[in-house]
Amino acid sequence: MGEFVRLEVEDGVGTIRLDRPKMNAIDGALRAELRAAAVEARDRDDVRAVVLYGGERVFAAGADIKEMSTMSYADMTSWGTQLQEALTVVARLPKPVVAAVTGYALGGGFELALTADFRVLGERAKVGVPEITLGVIPGAGGTQRLTRLVGPAKAKDLVFSGRHVAAEEALALGIADRVVPDAGVYETARELAAQYAAGPAVALRAAKQAIDDGLELDLDAALRLESALFAGLFATEDQKTGMTSFLEQGPGKARFSGR
Repeated sequence: MGEFVRLEVEDGVGTIRLDRPKMNAIDGALRAELRAAAVEARDRDDVRAVVLYGGERVFAAGADIKEMSTMSYADMTSWGTQLQEALTVVARLPKPVVAAVTGYALGGGFELALTADFRVLGERAKVGVPEITLGVIPGAGGTQRLTRLVGPAKAKDLVFSGRHVAAEEALALGIADRVVPDAGVYETARELAAQYAAGPAVALRAAKQAIDDGLELDLDAALRLESALFAGLFATEDQKTGMTSFLEQGPGKARFSGR
């Protein structure tokens, strides 16, 4: 457990909790602890799904500008690469990931939320990539993951303007998957994660890989990837459990072991 990031596990759901008051600004220490928590969540068998959470008031308001402002080009080359690598570890978690967003998720904080498979926003949440107002651009996936999520024109509007996007617009753009009252953000995200945590872990990992890696391939190669992953699941205990349960009890009643 780090000073600013901790992994809390209950009933198959691991919560990666940011806790650097007041705004969860991402500095070098938080970045390193975030990466370590993601690696732990990846490697623990008792973590079947993950929630990213910054607390009741804020998700993460961005990188620590005070720390960044004095950096040289060489400094930022190293710092930025390490931040991007940390967020890539989160994005590549082989488990369902839900971001529970309250308050602000801006800059690096928004880029962290974009690594999740799903985003639950509080009704007063605001997201965005305001880096252009500092004379720079998003550097931890904002120009790439946002574009893949909403398309180039909408991504360019948000990146070029740096404007904050309220929850309902985020829902309309496809950035948010659900908008709920602020007090219910974490519980909603956790319920969603718990739903996936009860599923077949190996098949869920294959499904995430097929979709995420397939997006980077041409259709023929993506279909070959899907076919190989599909066939591989016939070596799992969960495949046998699922199909036997279907034949004997009907759909939706299987209890999976994750093997």
